[in-house]
Amino acid sequence: MGSTAGTELWGLGASELAEAIRERRASSRETVEAHLARIAAVNVHVNAVTVVLGDEALRAADEADRRLAAGEPTGPLHGVPFTVKENVDLAGSASTFGVRALSEAVPDVDAPQVGHLRAAGAIPIARTNLPDFGLRWHTDNALRGATRNPWDASRTPGGSSGGEAAALATGMTPLGVGNDLGGSLRWPAQCNGICSIKPSLGRVPQASVIEPVDPPISIQLMAVQGPMARHVGDLRTALAAMSASSDRDPWYVPAPLAGEALAAPVRVAVVTDPAGQGTSPEVASGVREAADALAAAGYAVEEVEPPDVGLAADAWLVMLGADVRFLWQMMSPLVSEDSNRFMSILMEEQMPDPDPAATLQSFITRVAVARAWAAFLREHPLVLAPVSTEPPFPVGADLTPEGVAAIVRSMRMVVAVNLLGLPAVALPTGLADGLPQGVQVIGPRFREDVCLDAAEVIEEACGIPTPIDPIT
Repeated sequence: MGSTAGTELWGLGASELAEAIRERRASSRETVEAHLARIAAVNVHVNAVTVVLGDEALRAADEADRRLAAGEPTGPLHGVPFTVKENVDLAGSASTFGVRALSEAVPDVDAPQVGHLRAAGAIPIARTNLPDFGLRWHTDNALRGATRNPWDASRTPGGSSGGEAAALATGMTPLGVGNDLGGSLRWPAQCNGICSIKPSLGRVPQASVIEPVDPPISIQLMAVQGPMARHVGDLRTALAAMSASSDRDPWYVPAPLAGEALAAPVRVAVVTDPAGQGTSPEVASGVREAADALAAAGYAVEEVEPPDVGLAADAWLVMLGADVRFLWQMMSPLVSEDSNRFMSILMEEQMPDPDPAATLQSFITRVAVARAWAAFLREHPLVLAPVSTEPPFPVGADLTPEGVAAIVRSMRMVVAVNLLGLPAVALPTGLADGLPQGVQVIGPRFREDVCLDAAEVIEEACGIPTPIDPIT
């Protein structure tokens, strides 16, 4: 199935829309109205959007059009709509985290990255779905219900930013705001055929006014905020806006958006089977297709694996598990039955029992593996790898011990990148058996620019499969 958008406004990318608005080929009101109409037409089939901010968005669009007509300064995303995941603060709209207990938790100020997008001229039009507290690789909760994969409703849309990804895939938004602790930007991108970037730790400032405002140490060290889109170029534009400084995040790093040119030819390490634990033929084929595209563009492509991928994935489980086990005692009564079932299996079967020595060792391992990767990336500045090593799993597969074990195993390269705080761009490489397949391009800390450069080469060769009409 290919794109159904044609020249409809809802089918254009964020940068294309910004250009059309600047050149007066479309107004911001027309653009917002087109996306609101698209939400009304297709959201019933996928349940990706949870709250529509129509009146507020139209007022903002009218103000954007007035400012443009008056010749006032405008930003790079002037008049362009965007959507915000429900665990990211948007002033005046509840940060529900997918649970009923927070359905009235309304922040009075935007999260830094949301405020930065507004400052760039973008207009929030809706909130999007996620699993309970964002702690699942499938998007469902008792408050909003399940989000459906628009390519195949029997398969997961991914999580935790599954609502954003499905909304992007179906043309309900050109740009989304999500976050990533264990693949939550990149896995839904694979499942829905869109693109996303997990920035380096510290690149995008993050903060919330919803209690508890400060997360535990494992989440502080591994979770990041980032953009989602259908076009890699839109990730670059959004990331530049979102990366502006904020004194609300004391660990924000004011790193430049572009670094020194890499020596040519840029060396790329290609990994089809991280840690030798198995990869589906479809996923491996997508990685090789992306590798061929880079090779054709002059990159020096070599099949070689970075060090200690399995060790990094294990350390992620131990480090996060220590905090999650403590927090889950308070969170468990607030979440859905399926969320409790998934988390119980995950903690009992995959996360070792709390052990101070093992937890301490996980932090030591993190530093040791990061050092080894830094040395590896000096020789191979880019790593091309799967996101998950398996296609989108059947809905319900994460509710059995065998299913959870397989999913955790498939996410080993995803969570290794979280542990190490590295940037990674996820993007599609085409379709296999009617489902999107994708890759991630991983780079050195704060070198999102070279990841995006390579991703644009892959995108040019492999194409953009969305937006689509959802299969019903």
